[in-house]
Amino acid sequence: MRARRTPIRLLAAAAATSAAVALTAAPSLGPASASGGDGRASATGDRLLRQYAADTWRSFEAMTVKKTGLPDDNIGGDLDPASRGGFTSPTNIGAYLWSTVTARDVGLITAREARKRMSTTLETVAGLEKHEPSGMFYNWYSPVTGEKLTAFPTSGDPIKPFLSSVDNGWLATGLLLTARAEPALADEADAIRSRMDFSCYYNPEVNQIRGGFWDQDPSDPASVRGDYCGMPQDVWFTGHHYGAFNTEPRMASYLGIAAGQIPQKHYFGTYRTFPGDAGCDWAWTETDPDGEWGEYLGQRVFEGTLPYRGMDVVPTWGGSMFEALMVPLFVPEERWGPKSWAINHPLYVRGQIEHGMNEAGYGYWGFSPSNNPAGGYREYGVDMLGLDGPGYTSDQERTDWEQPYEGCREGEPAPTQYGDGVVTPHASFLAMRYAPQAALTNLERIREDFDAYGPGGFYDAVAVRSGEVSQRYLSLDQGMVMAALGNALTGDSLRDYVSEGALAKRVRPLMAMEEFGNAGGARP
Repeated sequence: MRARRTPIRLLAAAAATSAAVALTAAPSLGPASASGGDGRASATGDRLLRQYAADTWRSFEAMTVKKTGLPDDNIGGDLDPASRGGFTSPTNIGAYLWSTVTARDVGLITAREARKRMSTTLETVAGLEKHEPSGMFYNWYSPVTGEKLTAFPTSGDPIKPFLSSVDNGWLATGLLLTARAEPALADEADAIRSRMDFSCYYNPEVNQIRGGFWDQDPSDPASVRGDYCGMPQDVWFTGHHYGAFNTEPRMASYLGIAAGQIPQKHYFGTYRTFPGDAGCDWAWTETDPDGEWGEYLGQRVFEGTLPYRGMDVVPTWGGSMFEALMVPLFVPEERWGPKSWAINHPLYVRGQIEHGMNEAGYGYWGFSPSNNPAGGYREYGVDMLGLDGPGYTSDQERTDWEQPYEGCREGEPAPTQYGDGVVTPHASFLAMRYAPQAALTNLERIREDFDAYGPGGFYDAVAVRSGEVSQRYLSLDQGMVMAALGNALTGDSLRDYVSEGALAKRVRPLMAMEEFGNAGGARP
């Protein structure tokens, strides 16, 4: 952990805020601060993004075990293989696959090297122990041997083997992208992915998917024993469903719908916000929503939004950036949903900037789950941009706000100050499509003002008041950075690989139907 190099430039940051926020009002596909008038990257901007991509890819090279082609979950900032975490997950493997394609498409590695790398990974994944009836993969494996882990190598803590819907969704995304991007490997990738049955997570009684399941009794009183897809024996599902709409599990939902494993009506089965006409039943959530009821495919939907500093936003669960914006790295939601996602994504980014620059006054922004500069891993976000009452907070002190909920609780005064805010660079890369100038300026400030950039690109997180930096690289976070850069440098090749075909045919019409409650944009 090393301190920032120069004092925080709060005055300069504040002076730039209004211009930066204004840029988020309309989507843009190019990095404007490094572009010509048409939004395409200029020569200068292209070089900067390629530098970021080359350095970020170096972290994947260091994290990945050559023999198995499996990336480790994380590695130290000096990229020493001895500092690897010793475990990996389906999400990490998916991130490595799409990052390898990105490295090829932007010219960092040859087509031959990319094919060899992905072939090794696919061969290993095909041999991993999995839950055969569903075709789904367990959450933790050894990247060295491919063995399913029953204890964490770092702590020795026991692991109850779990099969996560969201993690398997990201692996399936990587497999789909690989098959489309490298025809020579299509059969191998499709053979694995075609066995993955997302209907095994889908509960038709509530029209939502579960968080996942254990195939052995976890001795968890909240678990629910059952079988949704005709398995030979019951499994133990998580006690919760993924009920919030604007969160990262929607990728698993999209893939299940595209494959015909989950009905299309499921798209309308989750909450934009909880209903606003149910008295105090939902008063444990962030605040009372505004909205009206609609109906799509026979499903009643409350088209709710939450107010935040002059904006009406369809929130995520916790208020973090990756919940909202990881999925559109691969699915062109704002193009397919012109009256829904096209409005909400830029507003969501605008809200994150507003919090970091004005409300909390950090001088930096971009809040998303990441390594904790003080040690460990933590969820960070903007509390008021989430459905959950406590939400994810943006600082180390966990400063939150119990807002009023009309007719149910008075709430408390808004915070007048925040503590040691923690920003993560991957959040700025996710925002780059929707607020290009602000995103690249934010990254530049983080790089200049802190010891936040190393041989593998941006370190994972920075606490902006103490200057503490988490000098580690995470496969998931680096994978989001690579995908964002790949799209920016290649004209959305990663989106094209994933979204064509069944996704476009079965999911795009659903997005086109809906009009979010904020279709009028920001409040005056």
